[in-house]
Amino acid sequence: MLSLNSTIYVAGHRGMVGSAIVRRLHTLGYHNLVVRTHAELNLCNQADVQAFFDAEKPDAVVLAAAKVGGIHANNTYPADFIMDNLLMECNVVRAAHHSGCQHLLFLGSSCIYPKLAPQPMREDALLTGILESTNEPYAVAKIAGIKLCESYNRQHGRDYRSVMPTNLYGENDNFHPDNSHVIPAMMRRFHEAKLRGDAEVVVWGTGKPMREFLHVDDMAAASVHVLLLDEATYKANTQPMLSHINVGTGVDCTIAELAHTMARVVGFEGRLSFDTTKPDGTPRKLMDVTRLKSLGWQYTINLEDGLKRTYAWYQQNVDQVRQL
Repeated sequence: MLSLNSTIYVAGHRGMVGSAIVRRLHTLGYHNLVVRTHAELNLCNQADVQAFFDAEKPDAVVLAAAKVGGIHANNTYPADFIMDNLLMECNVVRAAHHSGCQHLLFLGSSCIYPKLAPQPMREDALLTGILESTNEPYAVAKIAGIKLCESYNRQHGRDYRSVMPTNLYGENDNFHPDNSHVIPAMMRRFHEAKLRGDAEVVVWGTGKPMREFLHVDDMAAASVHVLLLDEATYKANTQPMLSHINVGTGVDCTIAELAHTMARVVGFEGRLSFDTTKPDGTPRKLMDVTRLKSLGWQYTINLEDGLKRTYAWYQQNVDQVRQL
């Protein structure tokens, strides 16, 4: 069991999820946190990562560092997405084990599940079908991370856990107009259209796909909840070869519904249209969160409230965001 004096290394602490996890740990009284920027520690360099672990010897690791992006970025940089994520996962998990670190939490993604997985997607849908082609390299890397953790648990008796979040959004997100996920890309587009006085905003795809969205503060709360569970409780709700846990709301909406909600939150009063020449991606992605609820956690921030919080942050940091 971890105590408030335990040393916890949060990899990716400046990203959207990592920064939220740091905030959550601080709120709970965990102040012995270890962090490094990319300039200080390149997680793709095995020797540097091992040297860091040998020096710091953390009691626990939260592996929130990853190369992430939306459909456009995944289609454009597939080699980068699979290689960088595999390197980071392998280097951190290996170094954690060799430094004697018993506790690790790996953050994955809902894209690990087959494109046409039965909805809502249960944990046992993993490896039962073909992945969505637009982000397959990233998904394969995340699946490898899950299996890496499971393998160290089986062979070495480690307590390495994995959580698979649904689509995340919130403060410190990437708002790049091309390489970001749907909510930040859409928020920036609607905001800039409002400022220009545009009569119309064009949304990629048909608007028909259904997506589930989770605010990053809820994701952080769920992640820390799973990390701090006693081992007996965690094992009672997982299996050696099926150890990952879905994290989501269990509620979804169409992209068209999201767009109309976004317009309302941002204050854009023009019309919406849909560019059907752009890819939709997976038809539906809804997480089955039964396992997580049985472990005593469920979400607290609904979509519209979460978008309002995110837009307030965006407006306060718009100059920084526009540099992207």
